[in-house]
Amino acid sequence: MLRRFWLLFAQACTLCVAALFVVATLRPDLLRLTGRAGPVVLTQESPVAPPAAMDAAAPAPGTLAHAARKAAPAVVNVYTSKQLRARNPALDDPVLRRLFPDLANRVPPQRQNSLGSGVIVSPDGYVLTNHHVVSGADDIQLVLADGRVLTARITGTDPESDLAVLKADAAGLPSITFGSLERVQVGDPVLAIGNAFGFGNTVTSGIVSALGRTSLGINRFEDFIQTDAAINPGNSGGALVDANGSLIGVNSAIFSQSGGSTGIGFAIPVTLARSVLEQIIRDGEVTRGWLGVEPQDITAELSRALQLDRADGVAIRGVQRDGPADKAGMLSRDVVVEIAGKPTRDTAALLAHIAELKPGTTASVVVVRGKQQVALDVVIGKRPKAE
Repeated sequence: MLRRFWLLFAQACTLCVAALFVVATLRPDLLRLTGRAGPVVLTQESPVAPPAAMDAAAPAPGTLAHAARKAAPAVVNVYTSKQLRARNPALDDPVLRRLFPDLANRVPPQRQNSLGSGVIVSPDGYVLTNHHVVSGADDIQLVLADGRVLTARITGTDPESDLAVLKADAAGLPSITFGSLERVQVGDPVLAIGNAFGFGNTVTSGIVSALGRTSLGINRFEDFIQTDAAINPGNSGGALVDANGSLIGVNSAIFSQSGGSTGIGFAIPVTLARSVLEQIIRDGEVTRGWLGVEPQDITAELSRALQLDRADGVAIRGVQRDGPADKAGMLSRDVVVEIAGKPTRDTAALLAHIAELKPGTTASVVVVRGKQQVALDVVIGKRPKAE
């Protein structure tokens, strides 16, 4: 009896194996009983938060929404005020001034309010903004993206680059990440973040329209990033960031006939902004080199008048007496073509190269005098403060 049972069991197993072979050969899909393929390995840049802590509205990395979310907390609204004494026409009357000598003191003072933006550059409260935003202000209030209001004071300003550094007594503030200007190219997407028209934290998008804009007559030292991201009154001092949310410029000016954005805005590049920031924090001021010359771009008429064989360089209209250039033997009508190994294609490049030099050091300046090149060793002076 037992032998018969094992015989039946062996035959059944044989039939099952045979059936399984036939099915595996002709219809292998019928063997996928679970309905799932094997495990898939996903590449993830950062650990995923637990479902309870995950923000469903968080933008994906690499998007402009991600850049805005990263940079916006470090951009503050800057509200300033300064006291003004109203002008009374009666003060122009000599008879009234003689009869009432204290008339000027009877005019009640007024306060002028203005708005702008700033960028938190360190967690301990340093803020970068434009000089024209805080110029003359005796009260400065910062409004953070989370609604906090902080009082700030001016650490230092640099009118020639239109930059200023503020300090708020705070700690643990969200700060911006500095980007690299060397990686910025025309056509790159950018965001402008600031206090446009006083509406508070506002983000606009666009592209880098041009690099190295100079000769705009806005600042003494110009090397602007041009962008078509909408920049409006109140955006001054705000952040221009790349697609990673890193700072590449400080919004400074717009070209407009109506007062609103026309798609041409200018930002101070992060390289210049960082240099000014570090000098003000370290020294309380910005120190630049100085030659004591009056430069002029070379035009076709000037080139013919000087009988120049080359079109590059900067003509010297005047040399300040006893200045660094005068002591080194530089003359009017000289054409500067190189400073410290760097070519000087125009006045903007000349001033920028001079400003980079450290006062007290000696730099080689190559000039064209007549038909000859002359190398002069100039002891760089310290640039006088702008009035």
